[in-house]
Amino acid sequence: MAASSSSSEKQVVLIGIDDSEQSTYALNWALDHFFPSPIFKLVLIHSRPTATSAVGFAGPGAAEILPIVDSDLRKIAARVLETAKQLCFNKSVNDVTAEVVEGDPRNVLCDAVDKYRAAILVVGSHGYGAIKRAVLGSVSDYCAHHAHCTVMIVKKPKIKH
Repeated sequence: MAASSSSSEKQVVLIGIDDSEQSTYALNWALDHFFPSPIFKLVLIHSRPTATSAVGFAGPGAAEILPIVDSDLRKIAARVLETAKQLCFNKSVNDVTAEVVEGDPRNVLCDAVDKYRAAILVVGSHGYGAIKRAVLGSVSDYCAHHAHCTVMIVKKPKIKH
């Protein structure tokens, strides 16, 4: 902890959330292991893609489509936050800061770590194979290397048949 902050100030656990099963698992895991807590404060961050990045083109016709896509992305983001906050309340974690930030999740999460001076960043692992991860770029890999705090990657256990 920084020398300038008071000893009663809670450390921030920042959790990156999206609408995936892996994200829900990571949030539940963090809630079960860190909260309720006298030393941690919870911040949820959802990165919302821009309409242009979601559509993937900016040619003729994009002007009509973009506002519709943007509206859908806003609805999805609101639902992601609402679902996550409900999970928190169900586990008696009521002091929750939740924010939607437009942009690439890698940058959004690393910037949020700095903004909130997070002690820990928790992200879920989508468990992509090597090729898909190389093409898409892993958010958790990126954060593990670039976030200015401890990064915890929560993996959902694979069910053995």
